[in-house]
Amino acid sequence: QVQLVESGGGLVQPGGSLRLSCAASGSIVSIYAMGWYRQAPGKQRELVATIALGKRTNYADSVKGRFTISRDNAKNTVYLQMNSLKPEDTAVYYCNADRARTLGSVNDYWGQGTQVTVSS
Repeated sequence: QVQLVESGGGLVQPGGSLRLSCAASGSIVSIYAMGWYRQAPGKQRELVATIALGKRTNYADSVKGRFTISRDNAKNTVYLQMNSLKPEDTAVYYCNADRARTLGSVNDYWGQGTQVTVSS
């Protein structure tokens, strides 16, 4: 079993910055990709950014140039640096571990979510 614990959400003014962190714990052998998704009220969950073991990244068009994803493989931790935040970035942000390999299984896992609110 893998647990994902997110931190770093909060309230920020438009144009401001936030940094989200997500630490994975458990009997982890490896995690193929880690990423961030978000869900705004009344909308479907959408991809924000992902980063694979080899550090290859993928971003939603709406956040390219403003958000940066990174990971520390030794700590099984993924970060999301969010700059130039806009009100439309307001959502619950969820951490994802894609194909997390533990002793005997491979599964996907989700964090509990952290609220990001961009408002003046």
